[in-house]
Amino acid sequence: MNFFNYRGLGSSPLHRLSSRSALLRRSGVAQEYNRPSGWLFAEKPLKPGQKRRWEWWEPYLIFGYGGSYAVFFFFYQYKPDTTVQSWALYQAQKRMAERGETYDYPHTELKW
Repeated sequence: MNFFNYRGLGSSPLHRLSSRSALLRRSGVAQEYNRPSGWLFAEKPLKPGQKRRWEWWEPYLIFGYGGSYAVFFFFYQYKPDTTVQSWALYQAQKRMAERGETYDYPHTELKW
């Protein structure tokens, strides 16, 4: 018994559907798409002195994204420093201050 002919694998509904849609696509019956016009976003250039009107959603998009980025970067700039290195430096400075040692190295001038 041939495995590929068993239960009609070549004639399964999925196989028939995919081959039928492929035939339709190749025959030109498939859905049309907007062909490129050569203009950005398919908008023709405006006449001199004419202003472009915004779509209803453009202010929401621009001010929504712009405002959220501004708020994000503001809070990101002033977020607390929670790294282990900062904590360890603070603890080391505190312990050295308790012992009376200084954290800064004295500045020495180089003599040539």
